Amino acid sequence: MVRETEMGSATGPDARIDGLGELDALEAAGRAAFAAAADAAAVEAARVEYLGQKHGKLRAAQERLKQLPAEARRVYGQRFNAVREALEAAHRAARERLERPARAEAGVDVTLPGRRPRLGHLHPLTQTANELIDVFGRFGFSVARGPEVEDVFHNFEALNIPPAHPARDPLDNFYLPGGRMLRSQTSTVQIRVMESQPPPVRVIAIGRVYRPDAVDATHSFMFHQIEGLMVDRGVTMADLKTVLRLFAESYLGRDVKIRFRPSFFPFTEPSVEVDMQWHGGERWVEMGGAGMVDPNVFRAVGYDPEEVTGFAFGLGIERLCMRRHGIDDIRLLYQNDARFLAQF
Repeated sequence: MVRETEMGSATGPDARIDGLGELDALEAAGRAAFAAAADAAAVEAARVEYLGQKHGKLRAAQERLKQLPAEARRVYGQRFNAVREALEAAHRAARERLERPARAEAGVDVTLPGRRPRLGHLHPLTQTANELIDVFGRFGFSVARGPEVEDVFHNFEALNIPPAHPARDPLDNFYLPGGRMLRSQTSTVQIRVMESQPPPVRVIAIGRVYRPDAVDATHSFMFHQIEGLMVDRGVTMADLKTVLRLFAESYLGRDVKIRFRPSFFPFTEPSVEVDMQWHGGERWVEMGGAGMVDPNVFRAVGYDPEEVTGFAFGLGIERLCMRRHGIDDIRLLYQNDARFLAQF
């Protein structure tokens, strides 16, 4: 004798499979409970009653699947999956029904397109450094790196700066224990490059340098330099001036004006200061220093000054960035004001 289900709502050949009627009743009762839920607490109570993982009615109906013979499990399982999807949809609909008035009261129009998230970007000084690498890369210069914590030999002695020179004054440098110091110039990298390879050399070095300067609109105790070095047979001052003029036009624009003033640095001879005309043409601002590499520097690294010549230059990255973007105060680059940085 075939046993009828208690609910008796299943019809057709599958009606003889034990439990299908209970699934029909479970779906109807669950839909009704979610539809009648008047607040979030009632929706949650209905969810626990019908969809709860431990004691929910749907969970109990799933346990019944294990008791069925193999030929009945497929039909029961298909109906069980359909009931579960229907109750989960009813749960989502109930939550949406209750959340809709709250969104409307808050003035949220779900039909509007979403707001694009604000993406971060590189700091303007990092952008500037990358652009400088690209410009000098087109001139044939490769990039070299060196340590920020240096020894006195690479920062002074190899650069032909004698012990009594004012540049070594403790008031003008950050000395560390053990004869170390924070480098005061990226010229230290040119020494390390020449120590490690024979000429010809054509490199740039970019990085932070440290000097205890008083902070004002154009000075900081930590700033960034780009150092350039070219060594080969027959390199002249004309090559140096050509490279710097081409660089200035490439990075700052063809209308930029730069000038060279005689100067003195222990590691170059002759030496020049390189100035660029500031916005509006009202004043000149130092862009950096440059000159022909002193023969004593070549001797310190094992080069023969009778065989090769070369030039070196050091430019302030902050000032190039300020000139390019019309920034009048270097301190703006370090205050981390999101309103300022967002402009770049």
